Amino acid sequence: MSERRTRPPGGTAPAPQNAAEEPHLARSLSSRHIQLLAIGGAIGTGLFMGSGKTISAAGPSVIFVYAVIGFMLFFVMRAMGELLLSNLSYKSFTDFSADLLGPWAGFFTGWTYWFCWVVTGIADVVAIAHYVTFWWPNAPLWIPALACILLLLALNLPTVKAFGETEFWFALIKIVAILTLIVVGLVMVLTGFTHGDGVTAGFSNLWEHGGFFPTGPMGFVAGFQIAVFAFVGIELVGTAAAETKDPEKNLPRAVNSIPIRVLLFYVGALVVLMAVIPWDEFSADESPFVGMFTLAGLGTAAAIVNFVVLTSAASSANSGIYSTSRMVFGLAHDGDAPCPFGRLSRRKVPQNALFFSCTFLLAGVVLLYAGESVSAAFTLVSTISALCFMFVWSIILVSYLVYRKRRPQLHEASTFRLPGGVVMAYVVLAFFAFILWTLTTNADTLQALLVTPIWFALLGIVYAVLRRTPLHQARVAAYRAETARERAELAAGQP
Repeated sequence: MSERRTRPPGGTAPAPQNAAEEPHLARSLSSRHIQLLAIGGAIGTGLFMGSGKTISAAGPSVIFVYAVIGFMLFFVMRAMGELLLSNLSYKSFTDFSADLLGPWAGFFTGWTYWFCWVVTGIADVVAIAHYVTFWWPNAPLWIPALACILLLLALNLPTVKAFGETEFWFALIKIVAILTLIVVGLVMVLTGFTHGDGVTAGFSNLWEHGGFFPTGPMGFVAGFQIAVFAFVGIELVGTAAAETKDPEKNLPRAVNSIPIRVLLFYVGALVVLMAVIPWDEFSADESPFVGMFTLAGLGTAAAIVNFVVLTSAASSANSGIYSTSRMVFGLAHDGDAPCPFGRLSRRKVPQNALFFSCTFLLAGVVLLYAGESVSAAFTLVSTISALCFMFVWSIILVSYLVYRKRRPQLHEASTFRLPGGVVMAYVVLAFFAFILWTLTTNADTLQALLVTPIWFALLGIVYAVLRRTPLHQARVAAYRAETARERAELAAGQP
C-alpha cells in the first residue's frame, strides 16, 4: 500500500489537544447496516407525500425525471467512493475536500452539510408531531415532538451500532411499503381492475392521457425542481465511512446498488401508480400511496401510509442527528469547531456533538406554535437546504477533478474508479447547472435561490476571522507545501 494512501490527509489540521489519547470512531456498521442506510438515504419522505405534486406537474414524464436524477447522482456517489477509498484516513467527504481543495473547502462543506441536516431535522420534527395527531388528535403537539428528539438522542448515545440498527428497521418499513404497492398495483393491472368512471388499470394509461409529456416542456422542467429534493441524503453513506466495517468491500457494494434502488423504488413505484390511476387524477396535496391502497380495498390505507411516512420522517431525523454529530466531530478535529465537540464517550460516540445538534432540533418544538405562516417559511428553508445539498455534491465532484489532476497514480491504483472519469464529472456539474436554472422558473424556488447566498456569506465572514488563527495558518501552509510537492513530483515524472 502506498505511503499516501495510509497517511493522514495533507490538508487536515492536527487533532485537538490530547486527541492522541482519545479513541477513534469505531467501525461498528456492518454490511447489513450500510446497505439499508444507503437505501434509507435514497428513499425520502418526498416519495410518499411529494410524488403527487411531481406527477401533477410533469405527468408520466416524471418517470424520466427520477431516472435522470438518480443516474446523475450515481456518478456523484462513485466519485465519493473512489476518493474515500483512496485514503482510509478520510472520515468523510469534508476530509478529502479539505485535503484536495484547501482547508476552506472542509470548513464550508462541513458546516453547510450540518446546516442542511439541522434544517431538515427541524422540518421532520414538526412533521412527526402532526403525523401523530392522526391517532391522537387532542394531544398537545409539543409532546410527540419532544418525545421524538429524546428518543432519537437515546438511540444514538449508546453506540453507533444502535443508530445502524434503528436505521435498518426504519428503512425496512419503507422498503416493505413500496414493494407492497408495486405488487398490489401489478395484480390490479394484470387482472384489468376497473375503478372510478370505468377507468381500467393498464400500462396504456401511461400514454393515453396526453402522452408522456402532457404538460409540455416546462412541465417536464418543473418535475426536476421538485424531484431533486427527494434525493437529499443519498450521500449519507459517505458520512458513515469512518464507522464502516471493511469499507473497501461494503462501501462499493452500497454505492453500486444505487441504480437498482432508483429503478425499483422510484421508477418502478411511479410506473405502477400511473398505470393503475391515470396521472391527471392525482392531487398535488395528497399522497398517491393512499389512493392506491384505498382502491385496492384496504380500508386502513390512510393509517398505513401515515405510519410509513411517520417512520420515514423519523428515519430522516435519525440520519440528521447522526450525520450532524459526525460532521461537528470532524470539524472540531480540524479546528473548525470548538474542541469539546471533538471528544468521544467511552462507547466511542461524539456525545457533545450529539447534544449540540439536538439543541437546534428543539427549534422545531417552538415552531409548532408559530402559526400558519410557518408552513410557507418551511417551504423556503427546505428549498435552501436542498440547494445546500447540491453544493455538497458539487464539492465532491470538484474534489474528484483535482484528485485526478494531482494524484493520477492513486486513480490508476484504484479498484473502484468513477465510470467515465473526468468527462462524467463535468457532465454531472453541467446537470446541476441545469437544475439551478429550473429553480429560476418558479417564484417560490427562485426566492430560495436568491436567499441561499446569505448562508455562504455568513460562513465566509466566520472563516475570514478563523483563518487568522495560528492553527489555520499552519493548515494553509501545510496544504500549500503539500500541493507544491505534488506538482513538483508530477513535473519530474515521479510516481
